[in-house]
Amino acid sequence: MTVAGTPGWWPVIAAAEVGTQPVRVDAGGIPYVVFRPGPGEPVSVVAARCPHRLVRLDHGSVVGGRLRCAYHGWEFDIGGACELVPSGGPDAAAPPRAHLATPWGLHEEDGTVWVAPVEPGSAVVDDDHRADRETFTNLDASLRAAWHPVALAGELDPGYLTVRLLGEDWTLRRAGEGIAADPAPAGLCERFGVIWLAPEPPRTELFDAADDADPAFAGAWLIPARSESCAGVLADNFLDVAHFPFVHAGTFGSAEDPYVPPIQVVPAADGFSTVQEQWFDNPEDPGVIAGVRPVRQRRRATYVYRAPFQLLLRLEELDAGAIKTILFFLQPEDLRSTRIYTKMLLHGIGGVPVPGPDVVANEVAFEVAVLAEDLALQRAMTVTGLPLRMRDELHVRADRSGVALRRILRRFAGLDDPRDAPEG
Repeated sequence: MTVAGTPGWWPVIAAAEVGTQPVRVDAGGIPYVVFRPGPGEPVSVVAARCPHRLVRLDHGSVVGGRLRCAYHGWEFDIGGACELVPSGGPDAAAPPRAHLATPWGLHEEDGTVWVAPVEPGSAVVDDDHRADRETFTNLDASLRAAWHPVALAGELDPGYLTVRLLGEDWTLRRAGEGIAADPAPAGLCERFGVIWLAPEPPRTELFDAADDADPAFAGAWLIPARSESCAGVLADNFLDVAHFPFVHAGTFGSAEDPYVPPIQVVPAADGFSTVQEQWFDNPEDPGVIAGVRPVRQRRRATYVYRAPFQLLLRLEELDAGAIKTILFFLQPEDLRSTRIYTKMLLHGIGGVPVPGPDVVANEVAFEVAVLAEDLALQRAMTVTGLPLRMRDELHVRADRSGVALRRILRRFAGLDDPRDAPEG
């Protein structure tokens, strides 16, 4: 256990610099955010990160006098009480642990905001950094016994290519009709147009993606991207639907309902799947343009996950008949570097069975914009790995996929499986 920051009063910021945009400050070693619920109103000071997914709250905003987290839209009042968890619906009660800690003392004097983290002369246990104690990082030893994407096949043609995986360099080259690597790994293959490498005998196999081999689908890769977030956190983000209205407001999220219906997780070998039926706006459907279908339509979203970092999303437009499949693979390069591979597989988009190059290019550009929103949010994360102890974050019913992900990675890492249930 650690002890809270140094007792006493600490000047943290000039009062004139505090407005309705939250600002991160430090008081005696304890991080907080300061904000005003409205122009000219008294300053509020609360814990620096959201208890749900540990996102920095200075990346959030003040809406209707409440502090809103940028990731899932959780809202906190001036005293730190959680007033809204959107994924649970407007009447859902916030879990008891959702409330933000506040300092013992706060006042404005002589143009300065002063904060006392604890009562002068006392100290309290501070568990704010508990999530750093047991996390699944990009350098976890168990990842050596797994398949990892290390390059698009086209990146190796011609010649040699040096890639980074699990903190090590590997040199790839074409060898006849196959591939060779130095140092020699336990496994090396090409699939989905990706080169895969397993440093040690892999404990899980590559999953199947039938749409990738179906000639009725047009396929295209996004240019691989990088993030400073670990692969586990990025996988959690991909599986999460509750963040859509808040992170993706600039692309498709503004039309999404923040309420998330109950999700059923179906276990599979070294992974799981979920199937969710959703309503969405489809203004570009030719049937909508022709006036034969309403803009509000049904969609089936099927998520597939296999350890450690193989993910798939299949979106079926049940009224228009179009299908969009997204393959999402993650390469843990270093502690704070993950390379992201995204492939689009498209059928029936624009009313054409196999979409043409222009349609494919538009879909890829849209997915690039969606990914950019996710990567911008990732810069607000505060941990170097995915927390695996269930109480190191706060899970609600909308997080069942994330809970399943954590349990699988616990087993993959050789840790005991905690039978915690989501809160709320």
